[in-house]
Amino acid sequence: MSLFCPKCGSILLPKKGGQAAKCGCGYTSSDANVRITEKLEQDQKVEIIEKKENILPTTSAECPKCGNNTARYWLIQTRASDEPETKFLQCTRCEHTWRDYS
Repeated sequence: MSLFCPKCGSILLPKKGGQAAKCGCGYTSSDANVRITEKLEQDQKVEIIEKKENILPTTSAECPKCGNNTARYWLIQTRASDEPETKFLQCTRCEHTWRDYS
């Protein structure tokens, strides 16, 4: 059995319960027991490295936790559209986050 749809070339996805595979275009395979599996070796390790890039603008604001005078900020509409946006600030030293409603 092919893993790809003969009509449109998309990958065939099995339905729950081991039923026939079906494509988004409507094609259904004739094979009733389709299963997609992935085999991982036990010695195989995945290492995730998280790198923070600070792309937010900064402003002068005193951190209530450490007293630092520089903070990153962003605005989010947390209330109704006729209400002002909420300003979130994050300290550049200790990364404490707080809100500014002004």
